[in-house]
Amino acid sequence: MSPGVPPDPAEAGTVEIERALSRVAHMLTRARQHDRTVVAAGVPVDRAAVPVLRALADGGGPMRPGELAAALAVEAPHVTRQVQRLERAGYVEQVPDPDDGRCRRVRLSPSGADAVECIRASGRRWIAEALAGWTPADRERLAGLVHRMVDDFAAHSHAGFGGERPRP
Repeated sequence: MSPGVPPDPAEAGTVEIERALSRVAHMLTRARQHDRTVVAAGVPVDRAAVPVLRALADGGGPMRPGELAAALAVEAPHVTRQVQRLERAGYVEQVPDPDDGRCRRVRLSPSGADAVECIRASGRRWIAEALAGWTPADRERLAGLVHRMVDDFAAHSHAGFGGERPRP
């Protein structure tokens, strides 16, 4: 869209959704917000470690580093560095892969599971405070729409951006 050209009415909602998502992503991922969250949670981890902890908590069991990288849509060396840091901090541990004795899987340690729950609780408190003026019905409707949006984004992501196939 060129400056000064009104948006296509069919795309007006899409434009506002993209703007709102960009604003939310910026607010939630900036360093100060992360610092407040981990201080409130009492969990001294860097921003890059939090998604790794969350992915392990949501993964349903030990995961190979490559599986973690795929789940997070990042390169494997990034996951390897984070796993090493988290292991030194006592939040994760590596265990033998039952399917391949040459490989290792990563799982949350008990303190890692506690850390994820503390981070999540801190995030829930922040959201509850931010949306304190919303009715329970509005919060429930928003939750349903956000889940629907994320599911649709995930389904659409397999086609790549703009309908192009993702490159290997």
